[in-house]
Amino acid sequence: MSGRRTRTIEQTVIIPASPKQVYRALMDPKEHAEFTGDAAEGSGEVGGVFRAYGGYISARNIELEEGKRIVQEWSTSEWPEGSPPSRLEIRLTSAKGGTELHMTHSMVPAEQADGYAEGWQEHYWSKLQEHFLIKKGRKKP
Repeated sequence: MSGRRTRTIEQTVIIPASPKQVYRALMDPKEHAEFTGDAAEGSGEVGGVFRAYGGYISARNIELEEGKRIVQEWSTSEWPEGSPPSRLEIRLTSAKGGTELHMTHSMVPAEQADGYAEGWQEHYWSKLQEHFLIKKGRKKP
């Protein structure tokens, strides 16, 4: 085990779609690419590998409950050499206005945590919210 310091990022957002729709957008490579605007590929099965943003993000699916929970080992191409993968857990629950998405991203290299915290907001949650608002016809592309 590495002696590096790590941090945990926790974020909660409301996404204007059902938990199953949000899960599918995160785990289906075609839908993932549609809302992020960048390449994604991989498996939606436990043990499968998922890559996003043209291979910048690599994840291995540890636990999956459709429409409810995603647990992955997660890293990026900028991960510090010798650092183990982080653990990403996303929980989805029905909420007023759509789905409450609660993310816990643990074992993130401390020196990169602030950047990843901003990245989740900018490259995932805001794009996911916009994606579903456009699908509902509430926002023009």
